[in-house]
Amino acid sequence: MVNNAGIVMYVGKAKNIKKRVSSYLNAVALNTRMQLMIAQTASMEFVTTRSEAEALLLEANLIKKFSPRYNILLKDDKSFPYILFSGDHAFPRISKHRGPKTKKGKYFGPFVAAGAVNETVTLMQKAFLLRSCTDNVFKNRTRPCMLYQIKRCSAPCVNKISPEDYQTLVDQAQAFLSGKSQQIRDRLVTEMQELSLKMDYEKARLIRDRIRALTLVQQQHALASPSIGDADIIALARDKSVCCIQLFSFRGGFNYGNRTWFPAQTGSYTDAEILRNFIAQYYQSQPAPPMLLVSHLIGEAALLEEALGLNSNHRIDIVHPVRGEKRDAVEQAMRNAREALARFNSIHATQRAALKEVQVLFGLDEVPKRIEVYDNSHISGTHAVGAMIVAGPEGFIKPEYRKFNIKREDIVTGDDYAMLREVLTRRFKRLEESDEKKAPDLVLIDGGAGQVAVATQVLADTGAHRICYAGIAKGQDRNAGREQFFIPGKEPFQLPENSPVLHYLQRLRDEAHRFAIGVHRDKRSKSMHISELDAIPSIGPGRKKALLLHFGSARAIAAASIEDIQKVEGISNSTARLIYGHFHGEA
Repeated sequence: MVNNAGIVMYVGKAKNIKKRVSSYLNAVALNTRMQLMIAQTASMEFVTTRSEAEALLLEANLIKKFSPRYNILLKDDKSFPYILFSGDHAFPRISKHRGPKTKKGKYFGPFVAAGAVNETVTLMQKAFLLRSCTDNVFKNRTRPCMLYQIKRCSAPCVNKISPEDYQTLVDQAQAFLSGKSQQIRDRLVTEMQELSLKMDYEKARLIRDRIRALTLVQQQHALASPSIGDADIIALARDKSVCCIQLFSFRGGFNYGNRTWFPAQTGSYTDAEILRNFIAQYYQSQPAPPMLLVSHLIGEAALLEEALGLNSNHRIDIVHPVRGEKRDAVEQAMRNAREALARFNSIHATQRAALKEVQVLFGLDEVPKRIEVYDNSHISGTHAVGAMIVAGPEGFIKPEYRKFNIKREDIVTGDDYAMLREVLTRRFKRLEESDEKKAPDLVLIDGGAGQVAVATQVLADTGAHRICYAGIAKGQDRNAGREQFFIPGKEPFQLPENSPVLHYLQRLRDEAHRFAIGVHRDKRSKSMHISELDAIPSIGPGRKKALLLHFGSARAIAAASIEDIQKVEGISNSTARLIYGHFHGEA
């Protein structure tokens, strides 16, 4: 369903499309949400698939692509990390991997919590002494690194271990992650005892340390129930219009972490519908395990199993256990979901109260739905950037964050006012009526009277003078709690140090500062990788690499003669003269 502006409002599937469309014609029988949806629909588009399972997959894909206003939305869609054992080296490396599986090797995961994979990699290094360095570092080592000294690597880079013995460690690590943890541990215990009987206590101590590390891994990833195996446990808790979904992931007997979602636009859907939509969308980008344990009965479960099987190439069972160990595992996930929902509601209740106080403090007509905060970052005027963060009733709206590279070349080094003027001008000069939903209710600027004067001028020039704006300046000693607020037409004022609204505004200001510094550091870091050779016409990546490999640095190239430059493979006489002329100011 599409509105007048061509925006997709809703995506749905139906076995009988005529019956489905006819159900929308009886407005009296529809709830308020559906009535609004029909009122805004200007046209409908139809796609026919070969099967209902394919229709379910297409529905999930289109919802993720268009984020329709009237569908349940799973907003957090980033990929989850894996543990990767590289497969293109004689001594495989263990590392965390995120993204497409394009590298050769063996993958274990996905881990739904990034912290879980980081901790597991560290503990696996201690238990199996596997290298974590890159191939380039490995190739250039001439002596063992610190990891060898602290017993977290077997130093294959300097031949402290043979390829065969190292491969044995790799095989043990992979078997351990595949669910054979107890067998590996028992084998090491036997080996330690044999070494002790031979009075080789030094080696026995090393084995003991590895066993301790394995025990920590087992504790970190304790199995919820012996009968679960490879499975995801999905539980839903609900409080009126807000719902929480908790997912626990188990692979090969290990807990690969848990994660929480708060799907948007769930108010008029049943628990079963929310779970069905979550599963359909989530497993579009993640591999589904053989079994999904769910907290509620799901309609069309067989159809969903068929659809997921098309993507996974193996049978998938969606199970709603009612007794036994599997039910206990689901109940545990339910308790986590309820606790997460309680925390979510508590945080948002505090946030709503803070926004109400912001409304009173700045004299707004209603509680602000969009607050924009601006800050600049630079070092002595270099790599100058501006940053905008956005906050609303649901917290920080990170997809709406924006960064501004300062483009004007006539800005005096370190002129914060000029930088702010450029940022605000670029933001507000094209704020058209069609984009009023993106217009802020309140603009906050990190600064004092001078920055507020700049904002006054820019907002007047761009026709956005009706927007409320203010400056937040740090106190004399730049101490938190002594901030001064500057509002046009009013005297500067301070808020009590224990004021909840002050703490909320501080969080906004600090988030803008954090984001601005991050953008600045990224820009500065990228500039460090730019070579002066990039400014020379006809010098592409191949020639640039050849020149740097031959001379070692751009400075050495600048000091070379035309004859020396011409000796580099792929560099002709005319190109050598061009390079020489660039460094010596010759045409």
